[in-house]
Amino acid sequence: MRGIDPETGEYLGPSRSEQRREALDIRSLGEKLVALAPAHLAKLPIPEGLLEHIYETQRITSHIAHKRQLQFLAKQMRRESDETLDAIRDAMEVGGDAKRRETAILHTVETWRSRLLEDGDAALAELLSEFPSADRQHLRQLVRNAGEERKKNKPPHAYRELFRELRELLAESEAGTDEDQDEA
Repeated sequence: MRGIDPETGEYLGPSRSEQRREALDIRSLGEKLVALAPAHLAKLPIPEGLLEHIYETQRITSHIAHKRQLQFLAKQMRRESDETLDAIRDAMEVGGDAKRRETAILHTVETWRSRLLEDGDAALAELLSEFPSADRQHLRQLVRNAGEERKKNKPPHAYRELFRELRELLAESEAGTDEDQDEA
């Protein structure tokens, strides 16, 4: 019996509220796993039997049946060890960090592109001081072409190309920073 210890009066196991919170946490994890693409699921440390249940849940489209299958998935997940579930959570959080870094890079790229189009050579000089490996002539040409496209209401080919160039430049810089940290 899990209830109260007759000698000390202390609870021997988790309370019902605590058990419910854990169950809801596992169900939430199951919902997140079902929402992931198969390629992303393959990268996570999920046991084979559990992976089959996740794919089955993804396959079901009927709302009530999907909900019922999700409950079954959560039940199967509760049978897994805490270490397994923690490993899955940790692996998902690492992916979240990568996604946040990617989003931050895209925001930075967008900011640089806007500054280059608005401030011209002053922003280009600042960009080149921060990223000395950048191709000055190519970037200047893209900025000039993107400005012309805007004035003439043309399709934004150079505008998009400028974004791609800046993204590559920042990604190279980010990779260089990661390698420097790994060496340290």
